[in-house]
Amino acid sequence: MKLLLAEDDPRLQRSLSKALSEQGYAVEVASDGGAALFKAESAEYDVIVLDIMMPVLDGWQVLSRLRARKRTPVLLLTARDTPPDRVKGLDLGADDYLIKPFDLAELLARVRALIRRAAGVATNAVQIDDVSIDLRSRTVTWAGAPIPLTATEYRILEYLALHRGRVVSRTELYEHLRGEDDDTLSNVMDVHVAGIRRKLGPDLISTKRGHGYCIED
Repeated sequence: MKLLLAEDDPRLQRSLSKALSEQGYAVEVASDGGAALFKAESAEYDVIVLDIMMPVLDGWQVLSRLRARKRTPVLLLTARDTPPDRVKGLDLGADDYLIKPFDLAELLARVRALIRRAAGVATNAVQIDDVSIDLRSRTVTWAGAPIPLTATEYRILEYLALHRGRVVSRTELYEHLRGEDDDTLSNVMDVHVAGIRRKLGPDLISTKRGHGYCIED
C-alpha cells in the first residue's frame, strides 16, 4: 500500500516515515502543502496522512482542492483540538482526524481502517477459501498453518486481496507498492507472484494476459 505523508516537522516526518515503512507501506513525503497537493493530484495513494498546519498551503486548502478531483482517503493530523476544527475537516472531506500528540499504534490502526474501508472490508481478517490474511499482524495462514511470505510477497497478496474480483494491472500494482526511491519491483513482479503461488497454491492468483493479475471473487 502506498501512502503520502505530508508533514512539515522534519523530526516527526522522519519518525513517522520510518514507522510506516517498517509496517510495509511504500511511503512518499511532502514538507509543505504545495508539494503535498502536487503529489496527491499526480499519483495514486491508498491513504494520505495530512498535517493541517503547513507552509505554502495549509491542510485545509490541500484537502479542499484535492476533493475537487479525487476521493483518496485522508487522515488529518492537527494540534488544534476544537470541535469547529474537527467539523471543518470532516466537512471538507477528511475521512478521519487525529489530534497531536498521538500514539503511533492508534495512527497505524486508523490507517489500516481507512484502507479497509476503501476496499469494503469490515475487519482485519481477509478470508479467501482456505487462505487467511491478517492485515494487522501481516501474517498469512493456509488451512490454519502459518505460511511465511517475504515482505514483498505479502504486499502483493494484500493489495490483490483488498481488490479481489478486479484485474489489477502490473503498472497499478507496481505504483502502489513502490516508494519514491524503490525500483526493485520493476523487473521481478512475476518472480514474486510465482513465489506466492508456490506457497499458497497455483490457483490463488490468476494472470490475465495483457491485463494483469486477479484474485477471483
